[in-house]
Amino acid sequence: MLPQERPPLAPADLNRINPAIWPRTSSRTDGALTVGGIDVRDLAREHGTPLYVLDEDDVRSRMRDYATAFAGSDVHYAGKAFLCREFVRWLAAEGLGLDVASQGELAVALSVGFPAERITMHGNNKSTAELTKALQAGVGHLVVDSYDEIARLGYLAEQHGKRPKVMIRVTTGVEAHTHEFIATAHDDQKFGLSLGTGAAAEAVRRILALPQLELVGLHSHIGSQIVDTAGFEVAARRLATLLVQIKDEHGVVLPELDLGGGYGIAYVEGDEAPDIKELADGLREIVTKVCLDAGLPVPRLTVEPGRTVVGPGGITLYEVGTIKDVEGLRTYVSIDGGMSDNVRTALYGAEYTAVLASRASQAEPMLSRLVGKHCESGDIIVRDCYLPADLAPGDLIAVASTGAYCRSLASNYNYLPKPAVVAVAGGVSRVIVQGETEDDLLRGQL
Repeated sequence: MLPQERPPLAPADLNRINPAIWPRTSSRTDGALTVGGIDVRDLAREHGTPLYVLDEDDVRSRMRDYATAFAGSDVHYAGKAFLCREFVRWLAAEGLGLDVASQGELAVALSVGFPAERITMHGNNKSTAELTKALQAGVGHLVVDSYDEIARLGYLAEQHGKRPKVMIRVTTGVEAHTHEFIATAHDDQKFGLSLGTGAAAEAVRRILALPQLELVGLHSHIGSQIVDTAGFEVAARRLATLLVQIKDEHGVVLPELDLGGGYGIAYVEGDEAPDIKELADGLREIVTKVCLDAGLPVPRLTVEPGRTVVGPGGITLYEVGTIKDVEGLRTYVSIDGGMSDNVRTALYGAEYTAVLASRASQAEPMLSRLVGKHCESGDIIVRDCYLPADLAPGDLIAVASTGAYCRSLASNYNYLPKPAVVAVAGGVSRVIVQGETEDDLLRGQL
């Protein structure tokens, strides 16, 4: 075994449910994991496995945490993390806004009457159809991402007699310390208009030259799974420099500043997650200081949390199928799902915590690799974890912190149907996204 592949130390207690990693209502009752007051064995019997489980009280309490911490600012949930009609109803009830990145996500929101003025549309390649739908719906903000889009949106706004509020996505050159595929503020990637090359300043000129567009602010997003505010401070200072340039060149003071999201959560022991109130206070202090130093009025702040709202409140339940010991290395534990319901480990090496959920065990820890049933050697859910040595086929495994970017990235690879999403609260479970069937997989084929 190579040094960089050395597994983590075995935990002292394989039955422990760390409250920093698992949903807020999680506990063990008679040895079994319960979430939202429901035994996971009952969830598996009623709804089958694999199964996405969302702790409604956990998720909605995190929405309220953000609304309280960022009072006086705008909190727009990033719908790409997870979205369905019932979830949008929770957002509306808790007073949050919503970011969408496609016409499909917009359709989900509009289908349940979510206020269009509380929606922001993102995307590096918005189609004419998507922009038209956004204009017709009256979305609150459109974040422009290219010169082509400025021209396209200007034309469509004139055709439809609209004057949308727009923000410019600025590539600030601040690189978050995260995986290459989820760092989004360096110049060599597809998002935004570069501050360093002058592209962002040119975008300002082009928008201000179009009376059918109302430029209201700047937008920046520096990456994902970020656990401190240092990168946001650098990005805010660079955006303030552009705000000063806009004021000096055009005599225009932009009233809004969107610092994006990307805040991290705890996936495994030792992970840190930012305190939301401290995060809010820190970002406000940063924006206030950089703007006052630049002689600018403090703009209205917007943030875009996604993972931190829905990630910790979600778990995935699996049933153990085969257990294969590779002598001298580890034991491969195969479950009835895999990369079709959670591609994050295969995509960028994500880490997770997994436990035996259907019972407690006092057996010795067994170095395990939790793998799926797909025809891929990279079909891994948890690369290295410790499970009890008495693990057996039919046991239930729960994987924590899967509320974000698992269902939304799910596929039908090997023609596996996508699992259902079940919300749990107060001892009651209800399906909020139906699981797919074989008929669903065959629908549309001629």
